[in-house]
Amino acid sequence: MINRRMEEIVRNQRPVTMPATATVRDACGEMHKRKIGAVLVTDAKGGLAGIFTGRDLVRIVAGKKDPGATTLRSVMTRNPHTMPPGRTAIDALRVMRDGGFRHIPVVDEGKIVGIVSRGDFRGLEHDRLDVETGYWESMR
Repeated sequence: MINRRMEEIVRNQRPVTMPATATVRDACGEMHKRKIGAVLVTDAKGGLAGIFTGRDLVRIVAGKKDPGATTLRSVMTRNPHTMPPGRTAIDALRVMRDGGFRHIPVVDEGKIVGIVSRGDFRGLEHDRLDVETGYWESMR
């Protein structure tokens, strides 16, 4: 189905969250263990404070920072784009394409319910986005 909603994709998902005080090394260990590309960073109340991805890690390594001494708070992407669970897969793909990123936290009334990445979507959803993009580019 092309119009899958976020709640269908994140159903039964337990997103990996870590406090902002965790180290980059800790986050990378979880990402490696679970074979994921991002960790959601939480504030003291458990709300979304940011996201840490493999792209953030590249900046750490390039900057020659110590992953064991660098906290997520200092390197995470703050205030990432989020989506409510009622939005569609195509909506998420559009936001990721337009924003140039691969992950979107799914948040419902301040509560983290999941995370989606480009790889979570089916070929038909990607195909539909490609058709839309081609249509709008031809209209320019």
